[in-house]
Amino acid sequence: MTTTTNNHPGKATPRTRTTFPVLEMTCGACAGSVESMLAASPGVYSASVNYANQTALVEYDTTQTQPQALQAAVRSIGYDLVIDTEDPQAQAADAQQKHYAALKTRTLWACILSAPVVILGMFFMDYAYTPYISLVLTAPIVFYLGRSFFAHAWKQARHGQATMDTLVALSTSIAFLFSTFNTFFPDYWHARGVHAHVYYEAAAVIIAFLSIGKLLEARAKASTSSAIRKLMGLQPKTVLVVQNTIEQELPIAAVRIGNIVVVRPGERIPVDGVVESGTSYVDESMISGESIAVSKKAGDKVFAGTVNERGSFRLEARQIGSDTVLARIIRMVQEAQGSKAPVQQLADKIAGIFVPIVITLAILTFVTWMLVGGEHAFTHGLLAAVTVLVIACPCALGLATPTALMVGVGKGAENNILIRDAESLERAHQVTAVVLDKTGTLTEGKPRVTDLLWQHGPDNTLAASVLYSLETSSEHPLAAAVVRHLKDAGTQGVPLQHFEALPGRGVVATHQTIPYYAGNTRLLTEHQIVIPPTLQAQAEQLQEQARTVIYFADAQRVLALIAIADTLKPTSRAAVEALQEKGIAVYMLTGDNPQTARAIARQAGIAHYEAEVMPDQKAAYIEKLQAQGHVVAMAGDGINDSQALAQADVSIAMGKGSDIAMDVAKMTLITSDLQAIPKALTLSTQTVQGIRQNLFWAFIYNVIGIPIAAGILYPVNGFLLDPMVAGAAMALSSFSVVANSLRLKARKL
Repeated sequence: MTTTTNNHPGKATPRTRTTFPVLEMTCGACAGSVESMLAASPGVYSASVNYANQTALVEYDTTQTQPQALQAAVRSIGYDLVIDTEDPQAQAADAQQKHYAALKTRTLWACILSAPVVILGMFFMDYAYTPYISLVLTAPIVFYLGRSFFAHAWKQARHGQATMDTLVALSTSIAFLFSTFNTFFPDYWHARGVHAHVYYEAAAVIIAFLSIGKLLEARAKASTSSAIRKLMGLQPKTVLVVQNTIEQELPIAAVRIGNIVVVRPGERIPVDGVVESGTSYVDESMISGESIAVSKKAGDKVFAGTVNERGSFRLEARQIGSDTVLARIIRMVQEAQGSKAPVQQLADKIAGIFVPIVITLAILTFVTWMLVGGEHAFTHGLLAAVTVLVIACPCALGLATPTALMVGVGKGAENNILIRDAESLERAHQVTAVVLDKTGTLTEGKPRVTDLLWQHGPDNTLAASVLYSLETSSEHPLAAAVVRHLKDAGTQGVPLQHFEALPGRGVVATHQTIPYYAGNTRLLTEHQIVIPPTLQAQAEQLQEQARTVIYFADAQRVLALIAIADTLKPTSRAAVEALQEKGIAVYMLTGDNPQTARAIARQAGIAHYEAEVMPDQKAAYIEKLQAQGHVVAMAGDGINDSQALAQADVSIAMGKGSDIAMDVAKMTLITSDLQAIPKALTLSTQTVQGIRQNLFWAFIYNVIGIPIAAGILYPVNGFLLDPMVAGAAMALSSFSVVANSLRLKARKL
């Protein structure tokens, strides 16, 4: 739960924006009910309920209402807000996990118990004890394992709404009660010349199939809060504070602005501040996205959640608690997620109209038969009404989305694309703009030596050994790339004397009384080592190609020029071209400098790019594109991308990136090949087409079947559809939906 307070223009009272986890929501209609209840509460300016991540973003006046009042309003309609705990995200996640575990158990038992009911109904329908055995097996399926459908239908009915759960509850209860009557009083129908059929298998299979659909949906939502929890875990729980020259370990909450904090090698920095003393290299990839650690000395800013890689230093706390950059990232991720419109499956939307129509048609069918049905009006009317409800059972509707999703998700996994939920598939085929992070997404994300240009003769074995030893002794992040390159070439080190690291310039050491230098132009200038014009021109050319240049020299001359870069992935340009061929605009955002950004964008074939972009600026850039009418997909791999991923309509994480990025994103690529992105968009198109086809056939079946079930052919040829045939037709419609979904497997991406 996060809170942001600001003054409302023209009022003295503050507006407070708070994100609350919501419990007990099971469908998009639930989110609508909670949202309308919150919005109608006194003192609430706005409320947005996100069914996908089970949260409510509420803006309210603290002088008119409090979280307790909001909780009471939500509880009055059968749901709950998490407000009174130190870790509401953990409580919400725990509730979701328990719900998933319970649903999994209920679904398993529904499948186990319904199997013999189906077998009895198909092959042993004339066996004397079949109705009684089916009754015993079906009763717990409908009224215990399927009780949630009845409970949710009742909640919606109390507020004048109808959903898929309403139709499930009506059709299964009527089928069960009608079958129970026929089991114990078959003579009632026999006396009227009608066979007393039972429809237990229809009721049992409906509950089992739709429970599977609910389970698939719950699995996608079971870990929605883990991204926020992992972000919160980036801040240390305790901190080493200097008080009266004594170092004391205190809880993070005890730190105050102005405190001097000690940060040791390998530790995460606990608060935002300024280095007071000491030097180090800090991994700031969660802020900038860049893989190269940044040198820090007295007076430099450092940020909470970043990692101190090398030396130890002291910092003066400047921002603490909710004011740190990390806290702002957490808050923005929550608000970006919570501000999205509630996710509703297409089937649920249509069911809001379909369900009342079916119920009305069933009632009209019975009334019409009673008015004009003649001698057997009641018998035919009741059978026709039940047949309408049975044939209109939403089994095919309920399966339309999850079966297509199952195939789509499986096909995605085969192509290194992991898809978390239906929302991403429903939106991805509409994407008009793709925003790409640079480091780790377009590029390899790991600096390596691209050029090692020796200046004096072919035999540089000794010089290479000295360079290897120099860089092995260095703590600079780029030194590791040089060491790796030389080691792969089989280079061995030599003993050095008087090694010294010169911050901001490079390193120097002596071998056999000869001094050697590795660093930048400033280091060489200080030691009167001249860089030849031709070599200087080569260096400038390499820098234009986004490479960092290091010079290696002895006391008199430059021995070698080393170029290091985070290189473009081999398939990045092809992926960009594939997206552009689809008519999709491609943008690149990076925290790197403009020179490097320009070079990488040029290599990748990207016309639109922004450099030196902070995390909140990435999210704002995406928001700007959305305001222009774009449906935006964002691909990134770092913690610094999490806000932008949360803001995007479709979020894609690179699988080798941070856990945070993967948790926030709705899709994860388990490959470094960016060509998986256009494949993911194609997969989305195919899957959405499959869902729409399934829904189309499910409704066409109902459009044809319901009038026949109501008896429209009876005046013409005396045909009245038997409820048993209606049950078989319902099963056939479900089979056709599953078969159509399986067709997706054969299609190419």
